[in-house]
Amino acid sequence: MEIKDIRRIVELMKNNDLSEFSMKDKDFELVLKRGGQEVVYAAAPTMVPAAPAPAAPAPAVAEAPAAADEDDGLVEVPSPIVGTFYCKPAPDADPFVKVGDEVSADTVVCIVEAMKVMNEIKAEVKGVIKKVLVDDASPVQYGQPLFLVEPK
Repeated sequence: MEIKDIRRIVELMKNNDLSEFSMKDKDFELVLKRGGQEVVYAAAPTMVPAAPAPAAPAPAVAEAPAAADEDDGLVEVPSPIVGTFYCKPAPDADPFVKVGDEVSADTVVCIVEAMKVMNEIKAEVKGVIKKVLVDDASPVQYGQPLFLVEPK
């Protein structure tokens, strides 16, 4: 499916006030959802499993428990879509949030751009930002953790 076809489907969704569209083919699956101003795109091609990768060397035993203990109790703020992560609304602006900032469920923490649409991502949890896990202008996947929040 080409991008022009997806754009046509999005336009039909807007014109007919549809909030969801899904289509599955042998080569891909397309799910489009929209609500309010936000349009969410998720397309996942079906992948043929590759040969297993060689096993990576195991991390040092002392490092693994320390990292796990440090992140215990923190809540992940995942990316709801595939796209490009932006930590600020404009290149010359301050970041939406930084480590140590308090957030509520409705606090916008970043933008994920998908197909030229800037989607504001909300924290969806009340707490304090403990870690920013993604660099600005980096690609992100569906479900990829963007932030770690200590809930309050």
